[in-house]
Amino acid sequence: MDDKNYEAALEAILFTMGGAVELGKLAAAIDVPKEFTKVILGRLADKYKDEESGLQLIELDGAYQLCTKPQLYDYLIRIAKMPKKYVLTDVQIETLSIIAYKQPVTKAEIENIRGVSSDHAVNRLVEYGLVCESGRLNAPGRPILFRTTEEFLRVFGIQSLDELPRPSSDSIAEFKKEAEETLGYIPDDEQVDSTS
Repeated sequence: MDDKNYEAALEAILFTMGGAVELGKLAAAIDVPKEFTKVILGRLADKYKDEESGLQLIELDGAYQLCTKPQLYDYLIRIAKMPKKYVLTDVQIETLSIIAYKQPVTKAEIENIRGVSSDHAVNRLVEYGLVCESGRLNAPGRPILFRTTEEFLRVFGIQSLDELPRPSSDSIAEFKKEAEETLGYIPDDEQVDSTS
């Protein structure tokens, strides 16, 4: 089989599967090493970058998916009569951020960080497909653990969680100071001895 046939085979697999397919599974399907499969996928992605193509090949945390270019969504919506895109509220974004950075995480842990109930926000994020259950914590009551999904990666345009922005040490110090001021907390080394 030559490279064009491998490319065609991968294209057919990705088109038929619809969702993202792991690199290892793609390599096994065409019976070649992962490294070679990745090269072929790179060529396929370059082919779709052509402005006249309505498709693109995206990578999502080591898996690949064939999908429509975002600039063509309006045409799809007209024919598919898809529902309006959801709009995330500040509460949902805050909850999603906690899940993304702390995953897997329970609702109790989310609520501990936020200081308020997060049931509604978590349920909405699950409904939107941005978050899913990922098992249960081995603790009393066996609470459900939540994590982000491939849809989360797709929506935010990142290939893996490693691409999430990390706060700088200055930002962390500033956040800590704001939190301490809000809570009225004074670190032990700054407390004045009232007996002196």
